Amino acid sequence: MERKTNVEAVAGTQNLLITREFDLPVALLFRAYTEPALIEQWMGTRVLKLENRAHGSWQYETADAQGQVVFRAGGVIHDFQPGHQITRTFEMEHAPFSLQLELLEFEPLSEDRSRLRICSVFRSVADRDQMLRLPFARGLGMAHNRLQALMTTFA
Repeated sequence: MERKTNVEAVAGTQNLLITREFDLPVALLFRAYTEPALIEQWMGTRVLKLENRAHGSWQYETADAQGQVVFRAGGVIHDFQPGHQITRTFEMEHAPFSLQLELLEFEPLSEDRSRLRICSVFRSVADRDQMLRLPFARGLGMAHNRLQALMTTFA
Protein backbone atom coordinates (compact mmCIF):
# COMPACT_ATOMS: atom_id res chain seq x y z
CA MET A 1 0.00 0.00 0.00
CA GLU A 2 1.31 3.45 -0.87
CA ARG A 3 1.86 5.63 2.17
CA LYS A 4 1.15 9.36 2.30
CA THR A 5 2.89 12.14 4.20
CA ASN A 6 0.27 14.16 6.06
CA VAL A 7 0.85 17.80 6.96
CA GLU A 8 -1.56 19.33 9.45
CA ALA A 9 -1.67 23.01 10.37
CA VAL A 10 -3.98 23.52 13.33
CA ALA A 11 -5.73 26.87 13.09
CA GLY A 12 -4.45 29.45 15.55
CA THR A 13 -1.23 27.62 16.42
CA GLN A 14 2.29 28.09 15.11
CA ASN A 15 2.83 24.33 14.71
CA LEU A 16 2.94 21.98 11.76
CA LEU A 17 2.31 18.32 12.49
CA ILE A 18 3.76 15.94 9.92
CA THR A 19 3.11 12.19 10.03
CA ARG A 20 4.06 9.35 7.75
CA GLU A 21 3.93 5.59 8.11
CA PHE A 22 6.62 3.54 6.40
CA ASP A 23 6.84 -0.13 5.49
CA LEU A 24 10.24 -0.22 7.21
CA PRO A 25 11.56 -1.27 10.60
CA VAL A 26 12.13 1.78 12.82
CA ALA A 27 15.90 1.16 12.78
CA LEU A 28 16.01 1.60 8.98
CA LEU A 29 13.84 4.71 9.13
CA PHE A 30 16.15 6.23 11.75
CA ARG A 31 19.23 5.39 9.62
CA ALA A 32 17.66 7.26 6.70
CA TYR A 33 17.63 10.42 8.84
CA THR A 34 21.09 10.01 10.37
CA GLU A 35 23.47 8.66 7.72
CA PRO A 36 24.76 11.36 5.33
CA ALA A 37 25.02 9.09 2.26
CA LEU A 38 21.41 7.96 2.70
CA ILE A 39 20.12 11.48 3.35
CA GLU A 40 21.78 12.68 0.15
CA GLN A 41 20.05 9.95 -1.84
CA TRP A 42 16.48 10.37 -0.65
CA MET A 43 16.54 14.12 -0.06
CA GLY A 44 18.48 14.94 -3.21
CA THR A 45 20.67 17.31 -1.22
CA ARG A 46 24.28 17.50 -0.11
CA VAL A 47 25.14 16.97 3.56
CA LEU A 48 27.78 19.53 4.53
CA LYS A 49 27.73 18.67 8.23
CA LEU A 50 25.88 16.21 10.44
CA GLU A 51 26.89 15.73 14.07
CA ASN A 52 24.40 13.20 15.45
CA ARG A 53 24.65 14.08 19.13
CA ALA A 54 23.25 16.53 21.64
CA HIS A 55 24.64 20.01 20.86
CA GLY A 56 25.85 18.84 17.46
CA SER A 57 25.06 20.78 14.31
CA TRP A 58 23.90 20.01 10.81
CA GLN A 59 23.86 21.73 7.42
CA TYR A 60 22.48 20.66 4.02
CA GLU A 61 22.47 22.38 0.64
CA THR A 62 20.93 21.74 -2.74
CA ALA A 63 22.25 23.07 -6.05
CA ASP A 64 20.63 23.32 -9.47
CA ALA A 65 21.99 21.72 -12.64
CA GLN A 66 24.35 24.69 -13.13
CA GLY A 67 25.82 24.25 -9.65
CA GLN A 68 24.11 27.31 -8.13
CA VAL A 69 22.99 26.77 -4.54
CA VAL A 70 19.20 27.08 -4.39
CA PHE A 71 18.63 25.86 -0.83
CA ARG A 72 20.76 25.82 2.28
CA ALA A 73 19.53 24.98 5.76
CA GLY A 74 21.06 24.04 9.06
CA GLY A 75 20.70 24.11 12.79
CA VAL A 76 21.65 22.62 16.12
CA ILE A 77 20.73 19.16 17.37
CA HIS A 78 19.51 19.59 20.93
CA ASP A 79 18.57 16.00 21.76
CA PHE A 80 19.57 12.79 20.03
CA GLN A 81 18.11 9.48 21.18
CA PRO A 82 19.16 6.76 18.70
CA GLY A 83 16.20 4.97 17.19
CA HIS A 84 13.69 7.19 18.99
CA GLN A 85 13.98 10.95 18.72
CA ILE A 86 15.85 13.92 17.29
CA THR A 87 15.16 17.45 18.50
CA ARG A 88 16.77 20.17 16.41
CA THR A 89 16.47 23.68 15.13
CA PHE A 90 15.90 24.28 11.43
CA GLU A 91 16.88 27.52 9.73
CA MET A 92 16.70 28.07 6.00
CA GLU A 93 19.02 30.72 4.55
CA HIS A 94 17.36 33.65 2.79
CA ALA A 95 13.90 32.60 3.95
CA PRO A 96 11.17 35.10 4.86
CA PHE A 97 10.66 33.41 8.25
CA SER A 98 12.83 32.70 11.27
CA LEU A 99 14.15 29.40 12.54
CA GLN A 100 11.87 26.71 13.87
CA LEU A 101 12.15 23.89 16.37
CA GLU A 102 11.66 20.37 15.03
CA LEU A 103 10.82 17.34 17.14
CA LEU A 104 11.21 14.12 15.15
CA GLU A 105 9.81 10.98 16.78
CA PHE A 106 10.40 7.50 15.35
CA GLU A 107 7.83 4.93 16.47
CA PRO A 108 7.83 1.19 15.75
CA LEU A 109 4.39 -0.08 14.70
CA SER A 110 5.51 -3.68 14.14
CA GLU A 111 8.74 -5.45 13.21
CA ASP A 112 8.55 -4.12 9.66
CA ARG A 113 6.47 -0.93 9.95
CA SER A 114 7.13 2.41 11.61
CA ARG A 115 5.76 5.91 11.95
CA LEU A 116 7.57 9.23 11.79
CA ARG A 117 6.04 12.21 13.59
CA ILE A 118 7.50 15.66 13.16
CA CYS A 119 6.26 18.66 15.09
CA SER A 120 7.68 21.90 13.69
CA VAL A 121 7.20 24.90 15.95
CA PHE A 122 7.46 28.32 14.30
CA ARG A 123 7.93 31.69 15.99
CA SER A 124 4.46 32.76 14.89
CA VAL A 125 1.39 31.66 12.98
CA ALA A 126 2.44 34.09 10.22
CA ASP A 127 5.83 32.35 9.88
CA ARG A 128 4.13 28.96 9.74
CA ASP A 129 1.72 30.21 7.10
CA GLN A 130 4.61 31.51 4.98
CA MET A 131 6.10 27.99 5.02
CA LEU A 132 2.76 26.56 3.94
CA ARG A 133 2.78 28.83 0.87
CA LEU A 134 5.96 27.08 -0.31
CA PRO A 135 5.64 23.74 -2.14
CA PHE A 136 7.34 22.00 0.79
CA ALA A 137 4.49 19.55 1.59
CA ARG A 138 4.54 18.17 -1.95
CA GLY A 139 8.34 18.00 -1.93
CA LEU A 140 8.42 16.29 1.46
CA GLY A 141 5.92 13.71 0.27
CA MET A 142 8.05 12.98 -2.79
CA ALA A 143 11.19 12.76 -0.63
CA HIS A 144 9.48 10.35 1.76
CA ASN A 145 8.48 8.19 -1.22
CA ARG A 146 12.16 8.09 -2.26
CA LEU A 147 13.15 7.27 1.34
CA GLN A 148 10.70 4.32 1.36
CA ALA A 149 12.02 3.00 -1.96
CA LEU A 150 15.69 3.43 -1.02
CA MET A 151 15.45 1.87 2.44
CA THR A 152 13.37 -1.06 1.19
CA THR A 153 16.55 -2.24 -0.53
CA PHE A 154 18.12 -2.67 2.94
CA ALA A 155 15.16 -4.55 4.47
